[in-house]
Amino acid sequence: MLLLLFFFTLSFAGFRANALTYDYTASIECLANPHKPQYGGGIIINPELNHGLRGWSTFGNAKIEHRVSEDNKYIVAYSRNQPEDSISQKLYLQKDKLYTFSAWIQVSDGDFPVRAVLKTTTGFKHIGTVFAKSKCWSMLKGGLAVNASGPAELYFESKNATVEIWVDSVSLQPFTQEQWKSHQDQSIEKARKRKVRIHAVDEQGNPLANASISIIQKKVSFPFGTAINKNILTNTAYQNWFSSRFTVTVFEDEMKWYTTEPSPGQEDYTAADALLQFAKKNSIPVRGHNVLWEDPSKVQGWVSSLSPTDLAVAVKKRINSVMSRYKGQVIAWDVVNENLHFSFFEDKLGSTASATFYNGAQGIDGTTTLFMNDYNTIEDRRDGLSTPDKYIQKLKQIQSFPGNNNLKQGIGLESHFSIAPDLAYVRSSIDTLASTGLPIWITELDIASALGQQAQAQYLEQVLRELHAHPKINGIIMWSAWKPGGCYQMCLTDNSFKNLPTGNVVDKLLREWGSSLNGTADGKGFFEASLSHGDYELKISHPNVTSSSLAQSQRFEVSSADTLEQTTLHLQVSA
Repeated sequence: MLLLLFFFTLSFAGFRANALTYDYTASIECLANPHKPQYGGGIIINPELNHGLRGWSTFGNAKIEHRVSEDNKYIVAYSRNQPEDSISQKLYLQKDKLYTFSAWIQVSDGDFPVRAVLKTTTGFKHIGTVFAKSKCWSMLKGGLAVNASGPAELYFESKNATVEIWVDSVSLQPFTQEQWKSHQDQSIEKARKRKVRIHAVDEQGNPLANASISIIQKKVSFPFGTAINKNILTNTAYQNWFSSRFTVTVFEDEMKWYTTEPSPGQEDYTAADALLQFAKKNSIPVRGHNVLWEDPSKVQGWVSSLSPTDLAVAVKKRINSVMSRYKGQVIAWDVVNENLHFSFFEDKLGSTASATFYNGAQGIDGTTTLFMNDYNTIEDRRDGLSTPDKYIQKLKQIQSFPGNNNLKQGIGLESHFSIAPDLAYVRSSIDTLASTGLPIWITELDIASALGQQAQAQYLEQVLRELHAHPKINGIIMWSAWKPGGCYQMCLTDNSFKNLPTGNVVDKLLREWGSSLNGTADGKGFFEASLSHGDYELKISHPNVTSSSLAQSQRFEVSSADTLEQTTLHLQVSA
């Protein structure tokens, strides 16, 4: 009897050499001294202010001076009268390059937002914002994709013109498109893949030279999916198209309060129950969306008309009803939806209303991650209501509420892109959010239909590649639930479930992110491959293997590793 031994050595895959890697680090701590500038300052002159005011000048009507405190040198804008009165540096930006920016900021008094801005020939470009404090330094991180070459001027602004703005450790680093893609490739190799080394030998330990290797991915680990709705329950074509592609989902409307209780006391979970059973049948995990929605236009009339006292009772009943019903059956809860943009419940019940909702949710299903969920944090830098720093500030407010110190929080980024995506801003914003240490999910990704079908597909591919490659993104869900009359903004198929250009993008990326392959071992029986995390089936054929052995296969799992130490898995198949 011939005994075949397949030895798997799993380790981190090597990276393609690149002269300048991307620095994903950010900080939300307020420090006594700033860190060194990233990339040595990039194209910024005198980034650490070690040479007085060289390279720096005034912007607006501010006065500036160079200061030193405990060997730390920095620049100060004072005597400000307008928000834009500050310091500046003149630069030259190059077309088609992506710029990542960082600086450490302090204000002379209080706690105020400070924004970094680039004045360009095509207008003012907001790079990023930070809530700067007095007596300690806060990191501002941002980014900008440039579509026209020309002169530019970097400056800082704060709506509070009475405070001094202190700046240190400034960096603006350009990357080419090729470098940016290499960052994605490097990150995918490190965060999404492992290197697998297979050694095929016979029972005496002799290598099976030139053995044929077939590796088939049976399941991918990275959660990637799209929303569904009740239309899928009666449409076999929709079911087949969806279940053959995706590994996670969310219900478009069926779990929302206005659906489950359109009239007071008349609860109906029929559609949500049926969708959950469909997902379970297909082994597809579900996110719970949503418990409460702060947008007053999404609050049913009977709830809107309640007094604050009655509203508090109704809200408590709603949280208990939906979360108790589906406890342990969903992988996440969007407890409060869009509470950076809207405040229906907080206006009625007080500024700590969101925090109390999370406190109640924790008591019902505290082992499931409880998410905030909002839009424009990565999509549109112009929206000052939901900047990464505003998002983090709200998270901290919720966590600081009595009893919430051990809250299992998560960050939900809706990702409804209504303009062309700025990948530099997307990446830097996620970097800042990731410094919280909380899990981050893309929850409702789409591209606006107004941009046109071709642009939808182009931008969808750009965004999906960027998000999948970011090491701190834990899952991606698109907002493309199908309806006969059309999707919210972005369909993936037509009404016959034939792919639209956006659907073709999804299938293309699914093939790339998968790792099924065929190959041939070398003369010593070794075969190496970099495989995406997931479950696999291995088949090996060789002239010295009997035909009965050819029918056998071996299952194995490729997962992430916590250390650089190699993990060896010894598998054997007898024939």
